[in-house]
Amino acid sequence: MDPKTGLQTKADLILNDSTVEKIIPLTDECVSKIDENADEVIDAAGLIAAPGLVDVHVHFRDPGFTAKEDIHTGAAAAARGGYTSVVMMGNTDPRCDNVETLRYMQEKAAKEPIHIYVTCNATMGMKGEELTDIDALHKAGAVGVTDDGLPIMDHGILTQVFLKAAACGIPVSLHEEDPSLIENNGVNRGKASDHYGIGGSPSEAEYSLIRRDLKLASGTGVSVDIQHISTAEGVEAVRQARKDGVNVHAEATPHHFTLTDDAVIAHGTNAKMNPPLRSESDRMAIIKGLQDGTIDMIATDHAPHTTEEKALPITKAPSGIIGLETALGLGITELVKKGYLSMMDLLRVMTIGPAEVYKLDAGYIAEGGPADIVLINPDAGWTVEDDFASKAHNTPFIGRKLTGKVIMTIASGKIVYGK
Repeated sequence: MDPKTGLQTKADLILNDSTVEKIIPLTDECVSKIDENADEVIDAAGLIAAPGLVDVHVHFRDPGFTAKEDIHTGAAAAARGGYTSVVMMGNTDPRCDNVETLRYMQEKAAKEPIHIYVTCNATMGMKGEELTDIDALHKAGAVGVTDDGLPIMDHGILTQVFLKAAACGIPVSLHEEDPSLIENNGVNRGKASDHYGIGGSPSEAEYSLIRRDLKLASGTGVSVDIQHISTAEGVEAVRQARKDGVNVHAEATPHHFTLTDDAVIAHGTNAKMNPPLRSESDRMAIIKGLQDGTIDMIATDHAPHTTEEKALPITKAPSGIIGLETALGLGITELVKKGYLSMMDLLRVMTIGPAEVYKLDAGYIAEGGPADIVLINPDAGWTVEDDFASKAHNTPFIGRKLTGKVIMTIASGKIVYGK
């Protein structure tokens, strides 16, 4: 299944080193045409061979927070989840606001078997006051800029970021939460905040900033990525901005299209995240956005934390959950099996959609293209166990029964998960 072209056919894939050398269509009897002299033959009959998944929003916590995760364990989690290309955020310690830190991250990433890219900060120290040298960071290999985790509140600074990024031809990804409207982040204002007796985070904190920032982006030529969208109003703001000609893209996380704020009551801090889980109507609006193309990427916002941190009280525990190892299963279970998306549509928003926004050579299967493949059994049932490749265990999905399983992940022609 190739979501870039819409091709869905029975075929043999001949991989030679890091590229797809040949695609050989097969008859309905599915008789393999692979040469007996092949170095290795993988019998994938009955499975889906899809492009390796692409996640443009992960936190591998390196440098600075490697007790939570590091680039090696993050890569292992990605491979287990079917991902062959991921983009790391720059809210590290030190911040990725300089070429030196960028190169440190790139050098560690280059040692891993999957493709790992880096976004750098838009402002120095993520303080929203002074621009980084976006041109130098781009020339050094940054695939985008973001102050992920913090909004850029100054109109003038954000406009400058847009103009600089547009000149470089890279996207700006935005974390949209207005802190002036939030009393306690990570928990939706409503029944969840009432349950804990706290102020919580209202929907307006997100959608007011989305509306503002899309107005600022209009006319700058910048490609904007609205991260981890959580509100119906936010989805509608993106939909309208697209109609108005703004080059805007949006991410949905598996947790936001699967769960509501009921999960925060049931699972406590393991369902606390920024932006928070919202209402059922918000969840359905996100699914509608995926259906009509308003939301063109599924991104995990993989956010590892230690068990000790997540054991803190609801107002003190950090926000975020891990997501790389459960994303595909949640997508198939919640979107495909329930009839909201076709399998091809799901793959589109998990492969070629994000790859094109970040200009990655990924997300498609074609002769001469990258030998990045995930083999999927879309009907295999499994239960999420607490045995993650990630260092972290912070997720509300442990014990959840899912349908759709990664059988093998191949990156650059090498098996990186499954055998």
